[in-house]
Amino acid sequence: MEASTLLPAVAVFSLVTVEFGGHALLRLITVQHGTLTALRERFFRAGHAHAGVLLVLSLVYFLYLPRTGFSSGTEWLFGILLLAGVLAQSGGFFLHLALGTEGQSSPGTHLTRAGAVLIAAALIALGVGLVQHL
Repeated sequence: MEASTLLPAVAVFSLVTVEFGGHALLRLITVQHGTLTALRERFFRAGHAHAGVLLVLSLVYFLYLPRTGFSSGTEWLFGILLLAGVLAQSGGFFLHLALGTEGQSSPGTHLTRAGAVLIAAALIALGVGLVQHL
């Protein structure tokens, strides 16, 4: 099986979790108003938004990945790197929501930054691969 076949399916199924998160957030800010502190609400929103946008980005990524001419193993490496980055970046917001305090770094903020680095590496690799195959 190819990375550009399986990994987009993982991303699509992951979008269902984002939908559930949107429902949970809506419930927390309407029906159960006051359940979340302002800090926790901001980080919930940020984690939710990043997850959705980055998963949609990954679907576009997987359309272009086969056009790079990378070996199958390299496609798997960069595809997994991208999805790990998406999970780390958005998950870091939720981790900070649980463990963090206002105005201070936490394991969650470090995870969010690490996820950004992974996503950037995967995007740069895709860009280089596409330019090499012009």
